[in-house]
Amino acid sequence: MTRLTNCILNKDHSCVPIWFMRQAGRYLPEFREIRSRNKDFIKLCLNSNLSSEITLQPLKRFNLDAAIIFSDILMVPFALGQDVKFIKDSGPVLSLFNLENFIDNNKNKFFKKLSPVYEAIKTTRRNLNKEKSLISFIGAPWTLIVYMFELKKNKNQIDENKLIKLESEIKITLDIIIKYLCDHIYNQTQAGSDVVQIFDSWAGLIPNQKLFDYCYEPNKKIVDFCKENKIPVICFPKGINQKYLEFANIVKPDCLSLDYEIDPTWAKKNLSEYCLQGGPDPKILFKNEDEIFQEVDKYLNIFKGHPYIFNFGHGLLPDTKPEVLKKITERVNNFK
Repeated sequence: MTRLTNCILNKDHSCVPIWFMRQAGRYLPEFREIRSRNKDFIKLCLNSNLSSEITLQPLKRFNLDAAIIFSDILMVPFALGQDVKFIKDSGPVLSLFNLENFIDNNKNKFFKKLSPVYEAIKTTRRNLNKEKSLISFIGAPWTLIVYMFELKKNKNQIDENKLIKLESEIKITLDIIIKYLCDHIYNQTQAGSDVVQIFDSWAGLIPNQKLFDYCYEPNKKIVDFCKENKIPVICFPKGINQKYLEFANIVKPDCLSLDYEIDPTWAKKNLSEYCLQGGPDPKILFKNEDEIFQEVDKYLNIFKGHPYIFNFGHGLLPDTKPEVLKKITERVNNFK
């Protein structure tokens, strides 16, 4: 058992494991060099050797407790037949969703399209220190639906009229995609990952009256699957604020990842049964060193004596300086 899995499953608080969301990627010069030669992001994710190399890059620089496989949550819609393109400065764009084509998928076709991801995990596990965890991940069903059905009006709002109009189609899709997501989790763990994180990045955009249908219930089905298969699972329902408590009581994951809008003191008091992860705003990394360490120490001290994994409340931003992360990693590793 690694320090990370011991913290998640056994609620061990004798140390603070550390890893970063989006630690494999865009802020590292060695990644940018690979990316400059590989313009097609999906093809890069499907290049097993390069994906593994990118996954391991941060661990060559920092003493982290886990690698997270270099991939993307949209690999699942891609494997289920939607074209996915990443447009610079505007994000991912998916081809028009077709329910008939979507229903026509099968497990063999899905596995074949994603087999390079599983190969990358196998390669990474072989080259990763046994004491380190290897995290795989999925996008939560709702977050994938947002992309698959183009439900966003803007960064902070979904098109509620479109959501109502497409409700029956979305519900059919949700039921099917949950099964494929469970398959993807299983395949990743069979290949060598030992923890899975579920990113519900757009949970905060769900209308309150639909939180159970689109967030709690789909996440619970996947968490139940993970528990049946003894796969440690971290849930990240970003943006739901104090609904984290309701989420935890219904979904019951092994660990909850906090976004930067959650008050850590509130979280420790109200989510006391759970291993907790993350919290600080990654934008803090652009402040001066004293302010950065003050924020890091705040979280370390609040969660002292509680099973806690140091991370940020979202992914690392492209302009993050690697040398700052090195100092933070050392500070967390030396925390008593």
